[in-house]
Amino acid sequence: MSHEHVSYLELLARGAATEAYDRPVLLARASGAGPEVLAELEEAKLLALRVRAELEGRRRREAELSALFATAHDLAGLRDLDAVLRAIVQRARSLLGTEVAYLSLNDQSAGDTYMRVTEGSVSARFQQLRLGMGEGLGGLVAQTARPYVTDDYFDDARFQHTRTIDTAVRDEGLVAILGVPLSLGSQVIGVLFAADRRARVFEREQVALLGSFAAHAAVAIDTANLLAETRSALAELERANDIIREHSGVIERASEVHDRLSELVLHGGGVHDVADAVSEVLGGTVEFTEADAGSVRRGEGHAVREGDDWVAAVSAGGETLGALVLHGRPDLDPVDQRTLERAALVTSLLLLARRSAGEAEQRVRGELLDDLLDAPDRDRRLLRERAVRLRTDSDAPHVVLAARIDRPDGTADTDTGRRESADRRRLGAAASHLAATRHGLASARDGGTVLLLPLGPGESAADLARQTARHLGGTLREPVTVGASAPVRAPLDHPDQVAVAYEEARRCLDALRLLHRSGEGAAAEDLGFLGLLLADSRDIDGFVDRTVGQVVAYDRRRGTDLVRTLDAYFASGMSPARTKDELHVHVNTVAQRLERVGRLLGPDWQSPARALEIQLALRLHALAAAVPGK
Repeated sequence: MSHEHVSYLELLARGAATEAYDRPVLLARASGAGPEVLAELEEAKLLALRVRAELEGRRRREAELSALFATAHDLAGLRDLDAVLRAIVQRARSLLGTEVAYLSLNDQSAGDTYMRVTEGSVSARFQQLRLGMGEGLGGLVAQTARPYVTDDYFDDARFQHTRTIDTAVRDEGLVAILGVPLSLGSQVIGVLFAADRRARVFEREQVALLGSFAAHAAVAIDTANLLAETRSALAELERANDIIREHSGVIERASEVHDRLSELVLHGGGVHDVADAVSEVLGGTVEFTEADAGSVRRGEGHAVREGDDWVAAVSAGGETLGALVLHGRPDLDPVDQRTLERAALVTSLLLLARRSAGEAEQRVRGELLDDLLDAPDRDRRLLRERAVRLRTDSDAPHVVLAARIDRPDGTADTDTGRRESADRRRLGAAASHLAATRHGLASARDGGTVLLLPLGPGESAADLARQTARHLGGTLREPVTVGASAPVRAPLDHPDQVAVAYEEARRCLDALRLLHRSGEGAAAEDLGFLGLLLADSRDIDGFVDRTVGQVVAYDRRRGTDLVRTLDAYFASGMSPARTKDELHVHVNTVAQRLERVGRLLGPDWQSPARALEIQLALRLHALAAAVPGK
């Protein structure tokens, strides 16, 4: 065997490119070989190239068969249709050597075609493309159920071009496109594509290979559809079995809920106990709500469906007291509906019983407070015994609070008519509940409500007034204004002070309304100088301390002269220049002292209202300092 023949074998062995097979001939010609040698080399080269092409074809067919085998293996263990289709498209792109491959499916319900899987795509518009039936190259493939190929998409007039498709194809930069049908029987359900961003010719073997992948894809889709139908059928069977089991337990559940509700009533259970028992029996969540009467009366005594919930009115004597709402059971059978209705009836009986007991206690609490206000000379021992029965701590400091509903439109509960009566009842009920909770007393009075509540640890009358306004306003969803008195120590030992405190609370309430602070709670100490006038105690020291106490304390600790500076500042018409002349200091010293005052009293200390109170407090402080023993 000649040296040149060995060269060709080496080229075949290392899989050299086609151009490398010209090298032995060129070398021989350059070395001066004769015509016979050159002819023999040319013949050997052609033979080597045929062998190379045969080997290349075998390798390609081996790779194709391997990919098709892997695809069949994927189908045998089908779990995720998207994963199988993605693998098919990836293998098609790799074996055909295209830049892009993609698969579209027909949407029968929408009447169009959409991209299911793309590989190698870079355009979001192309990946989200939807096109009408029969449009584009895919439409031609779907109509004829045959493969179609175009060397140059935009110059091909065989299929229907649309602006939407052409824009998406142009965004992706595609030129040459091959499409083969995905068929189930005689029906085309989609198209598998391979495409390049340059002009190219797809060989017949490549068309056949893509067709094989399309057949596998169609089988995968058909298999997935069959699996889905099988699962759906199994689910239907399971639902049927569940219904049978559920109905078999309906009578047992009805009997159980009857026994449990009867036991609750006999043992003094509450509304929430009923809701918990029915929740457990019905397998959902039942809650009692003070619902809008109109929304629950529609059932006329029956449970009605509201969205995914069931609502049963809780009513008595034509009055709607609320509703039981069942969550988590949108599909409720008639027997369970009647169970919910029976629970609503039991709830109404419990509410009526609780209302009767509450009204009786409310009357007793109201009568005791009325006696303290109207007949303070009654036997104190009897008053204390009545307070003990109501679990009232008569030895603790108490505050008298006057409360009224104030509406945003300016209509108060003192107006005559139906709304006045309804507001009084609602406010009285809310106040009585609060009094019972805090071990105090409450009574309707003077178009509003009066409360006598104990002070908690570290709590002031102003704190209690604000808490009461927030609580009653939140309960009634209306602005409730509350005025508070100064604390009354051991009110049952000093019943005459209760009426005095009530008058102070009413004056505070009226002041809040005049100051346009409806819906708030406050005591005299919150109202500055006005509070000093309203309060019976005339707590001048407290007023001075609340107003300028921080400045006085600062002078005492640091040996500064802020109080005298303030006096001079106000005496000079709030002019720093005249103040510095009065004090014989530099104007910068005045500015520094006033800045320190602002940090102690707050940024609004020079506002007209604050300035007036500060000047008054300074005068009272000066008077107190001038009085011996102060």
